[in-house]
Amino acid sequence: MFSVAPMMDWTDRHCRVFHRLLSRRARLYTEMLTTGAIIHGDRERLLSFDASEHPVALQLGGSNPRDLAESARIGEGFGYDEINMNVGCPSDRVKGGNFGACLMAEPQLVADCVAAMKQAVKIPVTVKCRIGIDDQDPEIALDTLSRSVIAAGADALVVHARKAWLNGLSPKENRDIPPLNYDRVYRLKAAMPHVPISINGGIATIADAKTHLDHVDGVMLGRAAYQEPWRLLSVDPELFGEAAPHTTMHDAIEALMPYIERELAAGTRLHSITRHLVGAFHGVPGARAFRRYLAEVCTKPGAGTESLRDALRIVGQRTDASIAA
Repeated sequence: MFSVAPMMDWTDRHCRVFHRLLSRRARLYTEMLTTGAIIHGDRERLLSFDASEHPVALQLGGSNPRDLAESARIGEGFGYDEINMNVGCPSDRVKGGNFGACLMAEPQLVADCVAAMKQAVKIPVTVKCRIGIDDQDPEIALDTLSRSVIAAGADALVVHARKAWLNGLSPKENRDIPPLNYDRVYRLKAAMPHVPISINGGIATIADAKTHLDHVDGVMLGRAAYQEPWRLLSVDPELFGEAAPHTTMHDAIEALMPYIERELAAGTRLHSITRHLVGAFHGVPGARAFRRYLAEVCTKPGAGTESLRDALRIVGQRTDASIAA
């Protein structure tokens, strides 16, 4: 299994439609949405997505079993293919709301949340966690949480192979400073052979993903997939032995145009979509000028698809994944 990680402010519906044009097989995730936002907020705006995005998972942030069950039920009603509980985000906002990585310290509460969601929906319920937080022993913390949520009915685990330091590191620092410990995730898989386990954290290439798949069931890419989306063009051929939906980034962005036209007609600004294309070209003549054009022209009020096509004309055609790599 291969997936693109849920990333706040990044993996919105426009981003996911774009990523789907690069891989049919990747599982896509929403940004984390809190139970409060879903229960009390504008559900249509928060939860609507394009049919092309399937398979797509809804990631929830919360720690109240009843609220998580209701939010999961609402998500299932919108057509999501999976509900994922966030037990890994280290931000201050998350810690203050008692959800995210701080729940690594409360495995029984997480298990109660999973059990409530499993009773509420028929689609898979999964958990994304860290290997531990602060002074926890990862051998004990990850094992305890994993066994608790699997016993409660969780269908799969995604493990970010770093600790989260809630005291002493910023959310940004937590993405890089705590050392990666892939072996700890491998040991979890060996100890729980029948549980689907995916690994996340610091994985930069599809070649790296293939190496991890010798040890675990799935790989999740985060920043590498978003900042260098051209890498996703090789997911289907390299990991699944299937042709990519489009062979070049030019073709994929051209295929995005009808979606952009519909969104512009509905009042979306072009920049809301093109901001996800900034890293589309790498090692290609004109890539820097392309980025500059997106920033200077595609952000203007009233900018349309012709502006994006003008940006594409700046970039050379040598955009297949093997060359871009």
